[in-house]
Order: sequence, then C-alpha cells, then structure tokens
Amino acid sequence: MTDLALIWDADAWCADLLMQDGGLATDEGMRSAILISLFSDARAPDGAELPEAGADLGGWWGDAFPYPIDGTGDDDAGRNALGSLLWLLRRSKVTAKAVRDAKQYALDALAWFKRDGVVKSLDVEVEAQGERLALGVILERPTGPGRQRFDFVWEASAS
Repeated sequence: MTDLALIWDADAWCADLLMQDGGLATDEGMRSAILISLFSDARAPDGAELPEAGADLGGWWGDAFPYPIDGTGDDDAGRNALGSLLWLLRRSKVTAKAVRDAKQYALDALAWFKRDGVVKSLDVEVEAQGERLALGVILERPTGPGRQRFDFVWEASAS
C-alpha cells in the first residue's frame, strides 16, 4: 500500500505532506494510515464534554454517508467512521483517566486495521510524560515486515 507520506507536528496538532527532493514523498508502510486514523477528528457522541465551550461535535462530512463493509447493504452494520476522539483530550490535564481514554480512543480508531485484515495483531501503549502523552502503536502484519511500532507524542494544555 503506497500513500503520500505525512509528517506529524505535535506542537500544531496536525500532519502535513512530507516533501522530499523537491516532490511529495510516499509512504510504503503504515505510518500515514495510522496518522489519519488517530489524528482526524471523529464525531463526538451527543453530550460529550468538549475541549472548548461552544465547539461542535467534530467529525468528517463523509461520515454522513454510510459505508456497508459486509456487503449486506445494511447501512448501520458496517459503518466506517474516520478518525478518533483523541481531540477531546486537547485541553485535558494528563491524568490516569486521560491515559485510559487515550488508549481506548486509539484502539477504537485503529480497529479497522484488524477488521479489514490489514494487520493480524494490534496494540496501543499510552504513557504520561509530564504534560505530554506518548502513544505507541504496535502492529503485526499478516505478511511482509514483522512487528512494527509507531510512536507519537503530543502535549496537553492544562487550561
């Protein structure tokens, strides 16, 4: 699988296309797909505590269109929503609850890798590093490279 390569900017809380030798770089691995899955804003459930007063529930407009992955045509059965709820933690203090929530949000966002057979195993490790959360994604592909780890770090703002 070849994707355009993305590079994560923890300070700006965003990814950008990676330039290499005057052109767009490509990613033969999983890093770009993981970045998109983790750091695109999934729609928050109704009633969720939002990081900023008056903020909307987030989400991607394409999630409004159901995508049945099981071929049944049942719009609710196989819906693939893009992104994670990690954005809800942007202004959270780094606590044990924030670490637990980050792990669950990441596992939920990456579940499609296993469901679609892209990986045979998937795990997420999250740890607090002062005012930062460090997230490690460990996966094993069915064929090709063995166990791989992808690390991401971002700072929480305790305001």
